[in-house]
Amino acid sequence: MSGKLKDLLQMDLYGLLGIEGTATPKEIKKAYRQKALTCHPDKNPDNPKAADLFHQLSQALEVLTDAAARAAYDKICAAKKQAEERNRKLDDKRKKIKFDLEARERRAEAQSQEEAKNTRSLEEEIARLREEGSRQLQEEQRLIREQIQREKEEKQQEHSGAGYTHTSRLKWKCRKDDDTNGGYSQDDLARLLHKYGDVLNVLVSSKKKGSAVVEFATVRAAELALKNERGLNENPLKISWLEGQPEYVTPVSLPDQFASPQAPLSTERDYESVVLMRMRQAAERQRLIMEMQKEDDQADEKVKS
Repeated sequence: MSGKLKDLLQMDLYGLLGIEGTATPKEIKKAYRQKALTCHPDKNPDNPKAADLFHQLSQALEVLTDAAARAAYDKICAAKKQAEERNRKLDDKRKKIKFDLEARERRAEAQSQEEAKNTRSLEEEIARLREEGSRQLQEEQRLIREQIQREKEEKQQEHSGAGYTHTSRLKWKCRKDDDTNGGYSQDDLARLLHKYGDVLNVLVSSKKKGSAVVEFATVRAAELALKNERGLNENPLKISWLEGQPEYVTPVSLPDQFASPQAPLSTERDYESVVLMRMRQAAERQRLIMEMQKEDDQADEKVKS
């Protein structure tokens, strides 16, 4: 028996994946993805045991998702459990009688032959899996790598928008004499949009009915709201970009002082840069407010004329 196969037989493949012995292939794959994502070496660079555990999970997936290999493995496990159960039930007196030297040698020989047969069967199935290229395992690991890459890209996208405003204009139908403003108040809009991410400001026009401006903390939140939020069925929202729309180019790394909110300001230049950035944000908010007031004044003039 090879060393690798001996190590495999010492493992509880079902327990390793956290599933029952009756689990379906679909449940096995789902459990593998969940376990593999948490112990993937790329996610655990400081854990020297992560690679070994990930390899063991891969072995479990290979064996348990192949019908013939799983049957051979289950047969060996069943034989071990039966032997353990027999030994547990035998008391000391019955052991003395039952474990006569000749009988013990005959049973040992028969058991050895059975285990050798089962082991050869499992070795053949594992060899067949190796010859087929373990396509299923490669596909599962590819999906895991893609998911990890997506998570990294999402984090990079959020960081790439730090320090900038992402502002959208909201419009909806509203009569001039409608005190409910078409069913939307500042609190209503904030509640609708908050589920997509942090909302910094919501400014509802007091003069121009059916109009508002919202400022999101991240470009991701602004994009999700733009793509998914429809508002009330009886009076849907129209959302469009006003400021900070991404150009969908390769993100440029921010200077180290902006890479993390907790990064220390080590020089006067760093401090000045942050102050200037915040001043620009305040000026941009003031510009938006003035723009909305100008639109309101123009609307009033049209009404008077």
